This record gives sequence, C-alpha cells and structure tokens, in this order.
Amino acid sequence: MTTTVLKNISEIRRFFHRNEDPVYFISATNFNLLGLDEWVKNFKYICYIDCYGGKHPNVFCPSEQPHAEFQSIEDINNYLLQHKEVIDFIKRRGGKPKFVFLMFDEETERLSKELGADVWFPKAKLRQKMDNKIETVRIGNKAGVPSVPNVLAEVKDYEDLKKTCEKAGIGHDLVLQSAFGDSGHTTFFIKSEADFRRHESEIVGEGEIKIMKRIDCRGSAIEACATKEGTIVGPLMTELVGFKDLTPYRGGWCGNEILSTAFPPKVRQKARELTYKFGEQLRKEGYRGYFELDFLIDKKTGDIWLGELNPRITGASSMTNHAAFAHADAPLFLFHLLEFSKKKFNLDVEELNNRWADPQNIDGWSQMVIKHTDDSVDICTEAPETGIYKMKEDGSVVFDRFDYHRRAVESENEAFFLRILQPGDYRYEGADIGILVTRGRSMTKSFQLNERAKKWIHGIKQSVNGRPLPVAEAGPAMSDPAFKIL
Repeated sequence: MTTTVLKNISEIRRFFHRNEDPVYFISATNFNLLGLDEWVKNFKYICYIDCYGGKHPNVFCPSEQPHAEFQSIEDINNYLLQHKEVIDFIKRRGGKPKFVFLMFDEETERLSKELGADVWFPKAKLRQKMDNKIETVRIGNKAGVPSVPNVLAEVKDYEDLKKTCEKAGIGHDLVLQSAFGDSGHTTFFIKSEADFRRHESEIVGEGEIKIMKRIDCRGSAIEACATKEGTIVGPLMTELVGFKDLTPYRGGWCGNEILSTAFPPKVRQKARELTYKFGEQLRKEGYRGYFELDFLIDKKTGDIWLGELNPRITGASSMTNHAAFAHADAPLFLFHLLEFSKKKFNLDVEELNNRWADPQNIDGWSQMVIKHTDDSVDICTEAPETGIYKMKEDGSVVFDRFDYHRRAVESENEAFFLRILQPGDYRYEGADIGILVTRGRSMTKSFQLNERAKKWIHGIKQSVNGRPLPVAEAGPAMSDPAFKIL
C-alpha cells in the first residue's frame, strides 16, 4: 500500500474529518480546546467539571467519587484516568485511543499506557524541563531571543539579593520568578526590604531564581507549533493581567484579547520572528508540538523581551484556535495532532505563516477569566449557566439562551459565558467563576479595562449567590489551590 502524503490544508482538513481513532482531551474542563471536536471526527472531552449541565454532546463527566484533595491539574487527570466510568467509556468506544492534556506527569503517562492509549505530547520529563523558567532563558539565549536583563541565582537574604543585582547591573527595582508555577503565585515585585520580607519564605530556599530588572511593559502572548516541517506561528495577543475586578492576584493572568491592531505592525512582526526562532530551537532540543510564549513589550522603546515559555496548550489556546485564520485554514492545534499522528505531510510553512500574519485573518475578540475577588468564603447556591448573555441598554446582563459555541455571539452586546463555579461549590478568594468571551476589546488603548468590560464582569458576578458556611465548617479557612485549572 502506498503511503499518501498530505500536501495542502484541504487534505489535512479531510484527514481529520475522516479520522477513525478516538482522541480525548482530558482535563478539569474543555475550555482550552473548545470547539476542536468539530474539526476532528471521534474527538471527545473527558472533564471533571461539567460546565454544560450535561448538554454538550461531546463532553463526558463521570460522577463524583471520593478522592484526596487535588493539588494540581495532574491530580485531576490521574483521578479521571482511574475512574471506572471513564475507563468503561474509553473501552466501550474501542479503537486505539489518543490522549491530549493541558497538564500531565509521569503517573499520567503510566495510567495512559495501562489503558492502551498514546499520549500525543512530548514526554512529561521533557515538558517539565522546558517549563522551568530558568531553562527558558537559556533556550532563548541559544535561539537569539533575548530575555529582560536578568540574573539567575539562589537568594539567601535581602543583602545577598542586593549584591547579586549590583554585580549584574540590573538595579534594585526587581521582578523575581521561581522556576515553576504560574504568574499569579510565583512572581514577586521587590523594590524594598519590606517587599522582600513579605515574600521571603517563597524566595529563600527555592533554588535558582530568575531575578529581572523591572520594566514598564505590556504583556502579550503568542502560540505556535513546532513541526517537522518547521514552526507554525499564531497571532500576537494582548494579556489581561492583575485587574482587581477579575483576579485577587497582582501579576495574575486573567484573560486575552486578539485583534490585528493591538500592537504596531513592527512589534507584531518581530514577535512572530522571535517565536519562529524559539520554535526552531525547541525542535533542536527535542521538543515538538504546541507551545506558547509570553513576551514583555517595553512601553517606551517597543523592545520585545521573552517572558516565559509554556510547553503546552494554555488559557489563550481557545482564542488562537478560534481566530479567523483558523476557520479559513485550520486551528493551530490541528497541526499538533498532525505532528503526533505520524501521518506524512508536506507544507510550505513560510507561506502559511505569511498568510496567518495578514491582519485580515485576525478578527477582534476578548476573553476574561472571572474569579471571586472578595476575601470571603461561602457556598455557592446560584451561578450563571453556560450560554449566550445579552447586555441591556441600562448595562444589566441577562441570560438569553443556551449554546456551547462562542461563534453564536453576534455583537458586542452579546457574550458567551462558560460556567466553572457550580452550585454547591465553595466560593473563596481566587475561585474561578467562569470565562466570558465577547467580540471587540475589553481594554482601552492604554490597556485598562474599558467600561463595557466592567459592566459585563459586574453583571456576571451579580448572578452569583452564596450562603454562609455552617458554623462547624467555618473553622478551617478555605485556602486558594496552588494551581489554576485553566
């Protein structure tokens, strides 16, 4: 039998349209790969949280079973892979299953193997190595992708930190990042000894720390896929960071915007070039598949600095994979699946990247991750359900209809809301309420939340109600989990 080679986008799309092997995205929710089931035949989501009240045809949520408290997304996935209902569901559908995850570890790999499934991502060990913020700097240096002036060092105390920074010539207004963890929890802004004392326990004894000169910058995100044919690059997105209406965490990611004019053309082009170079270096390091880079763009000079690498899909993936170019050609994640399918393909990556850089292939959307921001704990009694919401002329927000497609949003006065918080859940500071997706911008030109976005956030939060904890439960205060589920 001759081996056919896929030669263009049309053939790639047809290949997945006729796919026979079951592919599963296993995670807390299906948010990151929203809509991918409509591109890939036999694609299903296995989730811990049912955001849709049983109404999504391709989401499977098993019933709740006793389990140890989750400390990570990996814990959630390992729980799901051992759940009898999940095992029965996978076996009942047959075939040679393929698993994709947001996060996984070596235990996840072992459980997947027991189920006879292939994990369509680089090995957990390699991903863990790449996820180290210290390693990111080194890979960037090799690729010619510069990081903000920084020094990598262990920190013993504040005096030691000052000496290290003086030697490196990066001043004393600093941003410190530990090797692992998300920006809401492991990024520390240090300008004085008092700042240092506040975070001392999270800095000292944590091994090598990335110590950066603090710059006045805009956050941005860009996703790409390293394939054997070259690195395919998505659009540059803005990042919503640290807005008090959305998150209690200073420096915490809380959404993205995708629009063709968010940054000057030169900045957009430079970010794409740097991402391509970084992806080519990742290929040399043995990594392939989907990844995301955060770039810090200096407000004064327009200089672009590498922030961090996420060797995986991310909270921004739903934006990348729904952009206009994705509908015209194919979602970026389809190329990740293609890479791991071992199907031979021959693509002109340069031509594809040039087409995806065209502003006409980028339409304007924003997403906001809404958290409970009050320093309080109660039990949720009512939360807005997933679907399409409308904003009335007086700014109030009302549920219009159920839907699980964000494309059902017709105007800037409509939004798609994906519910995370369920009635019966604890509502505590930092708890995810849900994700709101709207057309147009959620920020002003000066990168502050605009009035429309504030009304949307307020309207959704107004729809959440809770009851006080019973006195017996009020003792052990709920602590924020050390991980984000998105």
